[in-house]
Amino acid sequence: QVQLVESGGGLVQPGGSLRLSCTASGSIFTIYDMGWYRQAPGKPRELVATITDIGGSIYADSVKGRFTISRDNVQRTVYLQMNSLKPEDTALYYCNAEIRTTWGSRQRDYWGQGTQVTVSS
Repeated sequence: QVQLVESGGGLVQPGGSLRLSCTASGSIFTIYDMGWYRQAPGKPRELVATITDIGGSIYADSVKGRFTISRDNVQRTVYLQMNSLKPEDTALYYCNAEIRTTWGSRQRDYWGQGTQVTVSS
């Protein structure tokens, strides 16, 4: 059983900052890519940022220069530092990880339950 648990969401004023964390636990052999997605009401889930196991990262154009993704492979944790937040960043943020649970198994996607980020004055 694998769990992804997010934390760090909340209410922040425009221009403010938040740092999201997501830790994987359970029966884990290897973690490959980790990332963050978000879903605003009435909109589809979209990629925010991903990071490989060796640190290569990809960002959505809308967050480039404002958000930074990082990870701690020992702690099995991925972070999302969000600066210069805008009202349009308001969404439920989900953690994602590609995980292989045993030596012989295939990797598959796992998701956290989401953490709410609200940017409002």
